[in-house]
Amino acid sequence: MSAFLQQLPALIGVVIGALGSYLAVVRGDRARFQREQAARWDERKLAVYADYARTLKKSVTLAYRTASHFGIDRHPHPLTPEEALPLLTEATIARDPAGEALILLGSPEVVERARTWVVVLLEMEAFLRAGTRDQAAWQALVDRQRGGREGYYAAVREDLALPPGHSARWPLAPAAQNPPGQR
Repeated sequence: MSAFLQQLPALIGVVIGALGSYLAVVRGDRARFQREQAARWDERKLAVYADYARTLKKSVTLAYRTASHFGIDRHPHPLTPEEALPLLTEATIARDPAGEALILLGSPEVVERARTWVVVLLEMEAFLRAGTRDQAAWQALVDRQRGGREGYYAAVREDLALPPGHSARWPLAPAAQNPPGQR
C-alpha cells in the first residue's frame, strides 16, 4: 500500500493534467465553432444586404430612365412610362422577398436605414406616376435617394465591422447647353 501512496501524487497530477487538457480543447473547440458560426452569419447577412441593395438600385435606375424620358434626368437610356411599367412591377415584386430577408437577418439600424432609402424610392415612383416635370423637385428626390443609399451602406459596413467605404457620389460633367457640333 505504501507504494500506491507514493505514486498517488503523480497519479493525481496526471488526472489533473488530463482534465486540464480536455477542458482547454473543449474551450478552444467551442471558441472556434462560435467564430465559424459568426463568420457564416456575416456571410449570409452580407448576401442579404447586397441582394436588397441590388433590388432597390434596379428600381432607382428604372426611375432615372423614366425621368430621363420626361427630360428631368440625364440618364442616357430613357424609358417611356409604358415601357417602364412592367419592369417596375418586376422590380417591386423582387423587392418584397429581399426586404423580408433583410428584416429577418438585418440589424435594427440596417433595417431602419433600408426603410429610409426605400421610402424615398417610393416617393420618386409616385412623383413619376404623377407625371411631374419639376426638375428641381426631382433633383431633391435624387439627392435624398443618394443620401438614403449612403446611409444604408454605412449601416451595413458598421454592422459587418467593415472599413468605411466610398460615398459613391461621383460628380458628373455638366450637361451641354447646345447639341454637339453647335455653338
